[in-house]
Amino acid sequence: MCFKHRTLGQGGVIGLHSGPHNQTDGILIRNVGWNLIGPIAKCMQSCAVGSEKERGCLQLLNALIESCNPKEILLGILEQIDEAAGDHISRIILPFLQPLQIVLLKLGNKKSYSVGLSLSTIHSRLSNLPVPYTAQQMQEDKYSLCQCCLALVQFAQPFIDIVSQSIDLSKEADTEEMRKELLTFCFSCLKYPLLNAPLNTLPEDEGDHPLRVFAKQIMGFLVSLGESLPRTFVQRGHSAPTNDTEGSISGNEVCSVESLACLSYLLFVQHIGIDSFPFVFGPSFLVKSNMGHVAVLLKRTEESLLSKGLDLLEHSLLRVDNGSLPEDVLEVLTANQVLQDLVKVMTLCPIEHLRKKSLATLQLVIDKFCVEGKYKLFRCLLKISSHAGVEGYIIHNIKNQIDAALKVRGI
Repeated sequence: MCFKHRTLGQGGVIGLHSGPHNQTDGILIRNVGWNLIGPIAKCMQSCAVGSEKERGCLQLLNALIESCNPKEILLGILEQIDEAAGDHISRIILPFLQPLQIVLLKLGNKKSYSVGLSLSTIHSRLSNLPVPYTAQQMQEDKYSLCQCCLALVQFAQPFIDIVSQSIDLSKEADTEEMRKELLTFCFSCLKYPLLNAPLNTLPEDEGDHPLRVFAKQIMGFLVSLGESLPRTFVQRGHSAPTNDTEGSISGNEVCSVESLACLSYLLFVQHIGIDSFPFVFGPSFLVKSNMGHVAVLLKRTEESLLSKGLDLLEHSLLRVDNGSLPEDVLEVLTANQVLQDLVKVMTLCPIEHLRKKSLATLQLVIDKFCVEGKYKLFRCLLKISSHAGVEGYIIHNIKNQIDAALKVRGI
């Protein structure tokens, strides 16, 4: 192999060309070629996307992949991704994903740790980018987060396939370890960017927008990896949220309660992945199980999370007939927290449509409980609320219940 003599700093691209070369050149490239990854990354940051200069950089990178130790190239690429900041994050990640995938696939049967390290490094950098919230922001995709998410799906797909096509994971230690790494990645994606992402289909959308497509892909990955969505759903449903937000999923995989709350939202509000949810839960059980997930969302202050929490509570309650929700729902550890947070949103949230939404949701809660449940609910609400407007609203509901009972008795 031989070098072109123009350097990156001179506006050219260092190239490696197949052809006659001496043994010394080959040894040199194999030993120090990975040091060129840094200059390649800097060059790509300064050139236009799709330009001839960028293509030259990628050709050089591919040549290095063919010539050098894949582990050294892997570390070199991850170092550049890890150092990327601000506007350069997506500019580095997008062109480096395919070369990184090639390197990982060259590692043979012991690649699980490297796959996990790559996914966590990429996700860590992407998590510094703001999630687009409005339709205009998603269309502009200023920081290319949407583009990165879709590219990340393609990057992960071959490794998902390796796990899903395995016949017996118990006999394939590295594949089983890769499954755990991929599950951790999927749950991380539920927490970011999907937890903050607007996932409702907009009227002007001809199809699903990128983050909704990404949500479908991540849920599909979980199923392909053999994750039981029903078991994952109930994992934290009855538990109170704590400062320690880590929970055990399927043994050793770790995910946060925010990830589980997002999973529940995708299943029962957006119906993403619901076709892979074979268990049919009773309406009351669904409300009980979702209380923990709703509590996680309502304790936050971000508009997107509060909105998801209210939507999840509403959709859970809509499955219940009026006057049929048993009072033992209020014995769930997180039920009291949900009621407190619902009142806080009603009275303290600066966003008007969320205040109105929380009031409507509170009325829905009242309507769904049985008589005994309503009595217990009213006592609880009067105890936790010190807001005159809320107390007046509860008293008004109590009077309505008394009037309804008297009419039934013909009094």
